[in-house]
Amino acid sequence: MSKINRVSATANPSAAAATGHKVLVTGAQLAPEATELLQKNGIETIYADGYSGSENLADIARTNAVDAILVRQGQINDLVIGSSPRLRVIAKHGSGVDNIDLDAATSRNIPVLRALAANAQSVAELAITLSVTLMKDIGILSDTVKGGAWPKTKYVGRDLAGAKFGIIGFGEIGRRTARLAQGLGMETIAYDPFAEDADGTRVSRDLLEVLAESDIVSLHCPLSPQTHHLINAERLKLMKPTAFIVNTSRGAVIDEAALLAALKDGSIAGAALDSFEQEPPAQDHPFWALPNLIATPHVGGASRSALRNMAVQSAQHIVDVLTGVPFDRRALANQNLEQN
Repeated sequence: MSKINRVSATANPSAAAATGHKVLVTGAQLAPEATELLQKNGIETIYADGYSGSENLADIARTNAVDAILVRQGQINDLVIGSSPRLRVIAKHGSGVDNIDLDAATSRNIPVLRALAANAQSVAELAITLSVTLMKDIGILSDTVKGGAWPKTKYVGRDLAGAKFGIIGFGEIGRRTARLAQGLGMETIAYDPFAEDADGTRVSRDLLEVLAESDIVSLHCPLSPQTHHLINAERLKLMKPTAFIVNTSRGAVIDEAALLAALKDGSIAGAALDSFEQEPPAQDHPFWALPNLIATPHVGGASRSALRNMAVQSAQHIVDVLTGVPFDRRALANQNLEQN
């Protein structure tokens, strides 16, 4: 890796081991390989329920004077980031950083580092699995059979081969999803403001074109002010009434109220969601009454290999910063850090 792509985490890097440092992990137990890496470098892990609230996380970080936060779940806001004067690095167990206050981290000269492409294959596989499940009516057919009916003589299914698969966001996950869709005989088209055509996928700069043409729309863009409610009522109306939408990115990319209305009135045929605007969603969410909606609990990146890769990358980021080793700038989420 060239020096251009790496940036020092501290003004005075130290080659000493990170003995005596502490990392707050917001979520479930890390993969053993990551835990061993942290232990080997003398870093103590302190676990907290990521869904317990920012005030609780801040209290734990303050009480333990943590040097690092490894983020799995929870809102890492200014209160959390400012709670420990020893905090030097925040590492995300994944690629999405919409639950981390980047401005608060940058103002304190704290790098926020992502796990690059660690879960890309796992998320792509779930996106395709959900797409096939929708296209082949698996959920509806299963419920029908388990309910005592046998619709064999009436059912007419859809073909995957020849269907148009639309990808919103043509980064690493989007590209992998496209290749899997092509393997099933689907034609792929993508919307991305910056990416170029690749591997048989045509990239359009026109979101409305992709929505109107696709039989399946699969979301793979990060959540940002520009993509918040990117899929709204107006844009859902542009989709075919026979089309499906799949979201394995972030819940707030879709306006859930608009999606609920579209699913109820048949504007689109169905949806599969792995993420939601509020997580976990309310137990009485109106989505649960819809037969044409499939829900999974934000597990796109939860395969064995993805969990291991994300945990090890995140742990390595923490070890690097706390030992003064320059980190890969491509992983840096707060890109304007050097200005401070």
